[in-house]
Amino acid sequence: MKLIVAGAGPAYSDRPGSVGAAYVLLHAGRAIVLDLGHGAYANVAATVEPSTLEGVVISHLHPDHFVDLVPLRHYLCYEFDPPRRVRVLAPAGIERRLDDLHAEPGFTRASLDVETLTPGTWRVGPFDVEARRVVHTEDSYAFRVTPADAADRPGLVYSGDCGRADDLASLIRPGDTLLVEASFGTGPVPVDAMHLDARAVALLATETGAGRLLLTHVLSKYDRATVIEAARAGFAGPVRIVEPGDRIEV
Repeated sequence: MKLIVAGAGPAYSDRPGSVGAAYVLLHAGRAIVLDLGHGAYANVAATVEPSTLEGVVISHLHPDHFVDLVPLRHYLCYEFDPPRRVRVLAPAGIERRLDDLHAEPGFTRASLDVETLTPGTWRVGPFDVEARRVVHTEDSYAFRVTPADAADRPGLVYSGDCGRADDLASLIRPGDTLLVEASFGTGPVPVDAMHLDARAVALLATETGAGRLLLTHVLSKYDRATVIEAARAGFAGPVRIVEPGDRIEV
């Protein structure tokens, strides 16, 4: 399984090239995307033909994690005759939000097949996607993804946005790669911010026996090297901050 980072930015950034969350997973020539945030669609399209996606899995309904479903929808509708379709698994209410954004009932349904995400394991193309609720918004999810034909091997655990590291622990198996937000860098996290920092993520990785730590969604005010140093102080395994264009074997 290969991870290609199409976007790894937080909700706002002054870093050139920083776009919203979007992570392409490839296996056996087929692809899914975890989240599709602001500005990330073009990077996804440069990686994989969007109309061939087996699915887009959305962690929660903040625009930096889902709003580029709009250009995906437009591409599917207007680039092909007849329009093509892509499956979308997302928390309840996403269809209404996208329709309301355009004041157009049926906007989403024109090319996106939306299914309401609930806790459990979903088969999406060649992948098994285990979804668990986490503290962030009222209906937020983290995921563990494995190829369906290699479910016994270490997988990828993606946090989405998460306000409590312990919520992720039940998803993690020894050796897993953790792709976890560290919005507040070296910390501390402001009260009620509902995000994580590098120290909390590192402690989680150590306690669960993770094999590797990939930090993402880091606010631009934090020095990248210092954030990595903070994580390495609590986790002995490999640590990096991911950036668009990164290609990582999982």
